[in-house]
Amino acid sequence: MAQPEHDHQRPPEAVFDWLDDSARRRERAGLRREMRVRDTAGTAAGAAVGAVDLAGNDYLGLSRHPEVTAAAAEAATVWGAGAGAARLVTGTTRLHQELERELAAFCGTEAALVFSSGYLANLGALSALCRPGSLVAADAANHASLIDGCRLTGAEVVDLPHGDAVALDEALATRRQPRALVVTESVFSVDGDLVELPEVLAVCRRRGAGLLVDEAHALGVIGARGEGALGAAGLAGSPDTVATVTLSKALGAQGGAVLGPRRVIEHVLNSARSFLFDTGLAPACAGGALAGLRVLRREPGRVARVRAVAARLHTGLAAAGLPVAPVRAAVVSVRAGSARAAVAWREGCRAAGVEVGCFRPPSVPDRFSRLRLTARADLTDEQVDRAVEVIRACRPA
Repeated sequence: MAQPEHDHQRPPEAVFDWLDDSARRRERAGLRREMRVRDTAGTAAGAAVGAVDLAGNDYLGLSRHPEVTAAAAEAATVWGAGAGAARLVTGTTRLHQELERELAAFCGTEAALVFSSGYLANLGALSALCRPGSLVAADAANHASLIDGCRLTGAEVVDLPHGDAVALDEALATRRQPRALVVTESVFSVDGDLVELPEVLAVCRRRGAGLLVDEAHALGVIGARGEGALGAAGLAGSPDTVATVTLSKALGAQGGAVLGPRRVIEHVLNSARSFLFDTGLAPACAGGALAGLRVLRREPGRVARVRAVAARLHTGLAAAGLPVAPVRAAVVSVRAGSARAAVAWREGCRAAGVEVGCFRPPSVPDRFSRLRLTARADLTDEQVDRAVEVIRACRPA
């Protein structure tokens, strides 16, 4: 009898030995990640006290706003530390419903549905709106949550060159499937560039496709009121368009939401597994996000300020001769020579009192590693200028 090609007998302690090889390869490539623990003052371990934070996503500086933290604390006291069940069981509080109504009104859509994270909102929207026999046309630079959501649909997925409306039109025109959904971010999370939404929607309508837009990096940043890119383009509330947002960036809390026509939201509520079988968003997060949204409505000047901070960062970095991408929102991207160079650059900035993001494969869709800086409305011009000088001085040779 022929012997099997592989001997599958191994002791229990050897079952995961293959992980060691993976770890060594990550280390050699400069792709090893590790946790960065913050102390009670909000400073990351290894960073200087009072560091300027350009690494997080607290765009409007609301995560520590007294109204937001007070609302979160009150919600936890009144409703408990957790929702306690899925939203359709007993996990929906008055705060969840108020948040959904006010989000929809602010963004100009008929309805909204809150999930426990933006990641799950994307998974839920895509799995509810697409199925085997559909076509999904997705921008190649989309966030991982959109990529994973597309994979879950069972539909045929076409990855399109970034921002290529001609390729999109061709993919939709030559499809065999009767139903199609175009999936894109409005502000792309890596380089901060914007999709041309009117052009994309025009292609969708010419070819009979729906459009799903991830507004995670646009809510609170794009538009005169921070209503997002769809609203700024006059496309909010379109009957063939669905948006997703996160509550963990501009609103300073946590969670996500799907927004769109009422019948779409009703369908998502009844069919999205990441909604049906997930414990609801914690009341503290719902209360904090609701308070953050109300502060944003009352203080639209924060929107202009975060864009002004991003522009000042870009101007300073470009003047210093650094390879910085054009800035259209609150994300400022600076190319690094390699993954190792990006890590060394980040560590140098941290030691000098500036926290910056470090994006390496597979977090970026191409071979270029980057520093990713995120502007904040609560930074002073002096802090921005100091950050620019630190980033310039710490650039690896």
